[in-house]
Amino acid sequence: MSYLDDIIAWHRKRAQSDPRDPKMLRSLLEGNRGNHATRGFREALSRGGELHVIAEVKRKSPSKGVIDATLDPASLAREYEAAGAACLSVLTDGPHFGGSETDLRTARQATQLPVLRKDFTVCELDVIDAALMGADAVLLIASALSDRELRQLHDVSRALMINCLVEVHDEEELSRAAAIGADLIGVNQRDLRTFSVDQARAESLAALMPSNVIAVAESGIRGVDDARTLANAGYRAILVGEHLVRSTRREEALRELRVALPS
Repeated sequence: MSYLDDIIAWHRKRAQSDPRDPKMLRSLLEGNRGNHATRGFREALSRGGELHVIAEVKRKSPSKGVIDATLDPASLAREYEAAGAACLSVLTDGPHFGGSETDLRTARQATQLPVLRKDFTVCELDVIDAALMGADAVLLIASALSDRELRQLHDVSRALMINCLVEVHDEEELSRAAAIGADLIGVNQRDLRTFSVDQARAESLAALMPSNVIAVAESGIRGVDDARTLANAGYRAILVGEHLVRSTRREEALRELRVALPS
């Protein structure tokens, strides 16, 4: 089995053993909507004339191991905000990425930035949990979900008034994302089955994006040259984790990525 197969299998097994009733939890959320006001993740990526940076709070990965064993989510989030990040992405997967709900809550409370819950969403309860922990957006990985699941989870997210970043890897998955009305689509340059990076992937898919979509390039972004290439290809935002977390000059490294969009 691949990295992705193992991770998804773990999350599906966990979901199957979850005894909670999603209808009851959704009712509670919708009845207390004022306590779950979101910050407008997609809206934050639609403003201005520069390439927006979604800066990631990431402790480790299955392929690279520990990235920063002493990472402080609040401190890192404040660094990102000071450097002009448009949004945050926070890993909440514990077994494979060392993340947690606490990391997301801590990072969000430390800033005014919208936050993406970066995890492997496989069921309605995952979306509900994202809303409960204060996330402003949730990640849906097209390759991990059937067409029915992708549409259902996208619809649940919209009903709960949190944005969806639908992640794709090829033209077929991009078509699936467009078919459900996704208006925020990420192209992952890293193949989650092998964890190899193909930097031409995002460039080739950019021209195929529907006009209403905010396109986000994810993973494998190493610096300003990559940022310029992606901006010129048509992306409005990039999601960057390891490059920033490993940097000894994080604020400067983030500012360099905020290149001007082509006029």
